[in-house]
Amino acid sequence: MPQTDHAPFETILSALTAAGEATRLRLLSLLAEAELTVTELVTILGQSQPRVSRHLKLLVEAGLVERHREGAWVFFFIAQAGPTARFARDLVDRLASGDAHLLADRARLAEVRQARAEQAARYFAAHAATWDDVRAMHVPEERVEAAIREAIGAKPLHAALDLGTGGGRMLELLAPLASRAVGVDQSPQMLSVARARVERAGLRNVQLRQGDIYALPVEPDFYDLAIMHQVLHYLDDPLRAIREAARALRPGGRLLVVDFAPHEQEELRVAHAHRRLGFSGEEVAGFMTASGLDFVMRRDLAPEAREGGKLTVSLWLGRDRRMLADPVPLTTREVA
Repeated sequence: MPQTDHAPFETILSALTAAGEATRLRLLSLLAEAELTVTELVTILGQSQPRVSRHLKLLVEAGLVERHREGAWVFFFIAQAGPTARFARDLVDRLASGDAHLLADRARLAEVRQARAEQAARYFAAHAATWDDVRAMHVPEERVEAAIREAIGAKPLHAALDLGTGGGRMLELLAPLASRAVGVDQSPQMLSVARARVERAGLRNVQLRQGDIYALPVEPDFYDLAIMHQVLHYLDDPLRAIREAARALRPGGRLLVVDFAPHEQEELRVAHAHRRLGFSGEEVAGFMTASGLDFVMRRDLAPEAREGGKLTVSLWLGRDRRMLADPVPLTTREVA
């Protein structure tokens, strides 16, 4: 390994001791796939909560796993930084993918993810027609949209991508700047709302597609702007989604993320299917950096005195660090 991955003898010994147990190695493999709560890990492993918690404590102390508390929930994930982060990832990468124990764990992980997805789908189906009203929980949309316009500028775009397009409002903002704009959402009900909005606005350069945000049905290395507006807090793996968004960007392309700053409104988990209660500036910036983007800008829109009780909205802008050498006009290429 490179010198930067070297660690003191005692650190490596501690990591080996922590990883050298069957359940803890299974935990590492699972936490490399997604960030998970203790409750979810108990469901997947079929072990008691105290036992799973003890194993997680050892992995955290050894620097193989990280945790962050968010309100009443605590999320665990494989270490992203520190002297043993690369070691943790190397261990998982060396595991045989066809191992019976790991296959069974991944099958139960898929069930957990499916249950989450079904919960979110029920929520979106029920709220599709009133989606814009749901947005009233944060600072006024006019302020958010003004900040979005300022962040993306007025320069014409070859192709723009709206991920988790919802009711399609972001497409209304992006389409007039772009030769082609594509909106992706997993919910057919949401796409119906977006389609009606696009038709009312007379936007002829917009395509709508049903698809998974973790496996986008779009051409890679193509879009010079992608936006994720109030999407991340619904996802079980925000980093994976940002990596997939970055994959769609052309060299020099930009990704704009708009979401809540950290808050403590636990009721949103049940009432509105929120997976996360906002994100710190450093967290999303770290996601972008880990996805091959240069972090460019962050802006927080806090509620004014007359807007008491509203949630703060943050904007993060990242740019693909590759240089754009020879732009290819849309007339010679088609969006997948």
